[in-house]
Amino acid sequence: MAARLIEKYRQEVIPGLKQRFGYTNVNAVPKLEKIVVSMGIGQADQDQAKLEAAGKQLGMIAGQRPVATRARKAISNFRLRRGMKVGLMVTLRGARMYEFLDRLVSLAIPRVKDFRGLSPSSFDGRGNYNMGLIEQTVFPEVDPAGVTFTQGMNIAISTTAKTDEEARELLNLLGMPFRKD
Repeated sequence: MAARLIEKYRQEVIPGLKQRFGYTNVNAVPKLEKIVVSMGIGQADQDQAKLEAAGKQLGMIAGQRPVATRARKAISNFRLRRGMKVGLMVTLRGARMYEFLDRLVSLAIPRVKDFRGLSPSSFDGRGNYNMGLIEQTVFPEVDPAGVTFTQGMNIAISTTAKTDEEARELLNLLGMPFRKD
């Protein structure tokens, strides 16, 4: 069974984008390429249990086991050595990507306190969108009673859109709640 958001993309988003931007070929319509969810964990070198707990929570959120990221350079002011584990990341593609975006838009973002909409200016100029969440407990998969520390995360949504306007319209039709500036 296909994800709910994939069906919405095929039935509503593609015709809407074709009408708005005048695409003649279905393959020219922008689509989601991948979603990267990452967490930077500052004290991962001192407390291995913190890294494991964050990895378990990120795995529950994404539905896929995260990969530990390592420091590329040594920075003595931060007591950071080259090769130390400093964070976690998950790259989602295909059906898992659409499932994650559906849960993000319909469940997690509405649970953010004092939410006034996502910033429409967080596009990078090439049709990709970046956003951050302050805590992981907005996802229903994470049990708030079992969380020992709150951890933020970055979410990077990559699209095949050529411009920010096309990507904004794509994400808007998929249900992303952008702020009206």
